Amino acid sequence: MLEKLKAYRFPLILLTSIIIGALIGLFFGEDATIVQPLGDLFINLLFMIVIPLVFFSISSAIAGMDSMKRLGKIMGSMLTVFIVTGVIASVFMLVATVIFQPGSGVDIPLSAPEDIEEQTIGDQIVNTFTVPDFVDLFSRENMMALIVMSILIGVATGLSGEKGRTFGRFLTSASEVFMKLIKIIMYYAPIGLGAYFASLVGEFGAELIGDYARAVIVYYPVAILYFVIGFTLYAFLAGGKKGVSRFWKNILGSAATSLGTGSSVATIPVNLQAAERIGVPKDIRETIMPLGATIHMDGSCLSAMLKIAFIFGVFNQDFMGMDTFLTAIGICLLSGIVMSGIPGGGFTGELMIISLYGFPIEALPIITAIGVVVDPPATMVNATGDTVSSMLVSRHMDGKDWMEKADTAKI
Repeated sequence: MLEKLKAYRFPLILLTSIIIGALIGLFFGEDATIVQPLGDLFINLLFMIVIPLVFFSISSAIAGMDSMKRLGKIMGSMLTVFIVTGVIASVFMLVATVIFQPGSGVDIPLSAPEDIEEQTIGDQIVNTFTVPDFVDLFSRENMMALIVMSILIGVATGLSGEKGRTFGRFLTSASEVFMKLIKIIMYYAPIGLGAYFASLVGEFGAELIGDYARAVIVYYPVAILYFVIGFTLYAFLAGGKKGVSRFWKNILGSAATSLGTGSSVATIPVNLQAAERIGVPKDIRETIMPLGATIHMDGSCLSAMLKIAFIFGVFNQDFMGMDTFLTAIGICLLSGIVMSGIPGGGFTGELMIISLYGFPIEALPIITAIGVVVDPPATMVNATGDTVSSMLVSRHMDGKDWMEKADTAKI
């Protein structure tokens, strides 16, 4: 019993610090925001290391692969997992919205959004995958461009053969250094997350009321149920009972960090650490985590379906019929997988919902506001979904005994 508690020691410490922080926020109200700098310090530390961590982890993983064939298999398996889990998440929320009809009876005043910048599909593709200057890669706003460059550098290093070995060793060494840096920063996590939740609850604890309450009441339980039931099922498919045990033993740090930061990108370091402890092979986890943080969003699929159902209810439209449902699932996949990788993709996805269904542009602020209030659990599902996806890919790539192979390799 004591050994089991010891294994969960750090997650329990994190959970305790978050609960204490939330209680402080409830008790002291807005006065609790005085500790916000302590929370911001933790978040900024994560954001500071994310760019070099993503670059070195992806490029070193690809450069160290025995063959590009394995990279192709990993990418193919990853995309399959991302699409399948996205469809499941969309259907999960679809069922809930049909039953509870979150937008019915809502009366929200419409106001036109300001300064909408329109981009062609060609411009969006260019801005997603490239930047005009090398230094622009060093911004988390251009994460997809950084990932593309990291993949290309990894491939080029591997193809350089003997001449690229020295550079390859540098990439691997740098990746290990930044992984060690994560461990150092995580020692501060209990204080940082506790302070962040104290200020967050102190400032916004009593404001989730009014016209959006029904949407929130639908989304939060559904997201939590998907998180618990869906991810437990995925972990079981990936590794049986052992997979479930390891997933839940190591996922709390990622869940807490994503809730506190509101960013899948900021959770990459913690996710990499969790996947390593679970036993996900290095090349798989260091390929999937950075990519998943930008193009795998089960939580966004859940929220996109809620937005669609909500806007139908607001305008008294009938949200029924197979054509309507299939279109909604398609939009959710675009919002959760394709649009999430585009700068400002959340807004683009919302604009797409309005356009495809023919709602007036004044309806945009309605679903934008929903995105804001459901963002914390959506981000938690997005981020932790990458970890369980890496387990599923490991199962496909290395067979049912992939965790045993990882344990043997550590000895």
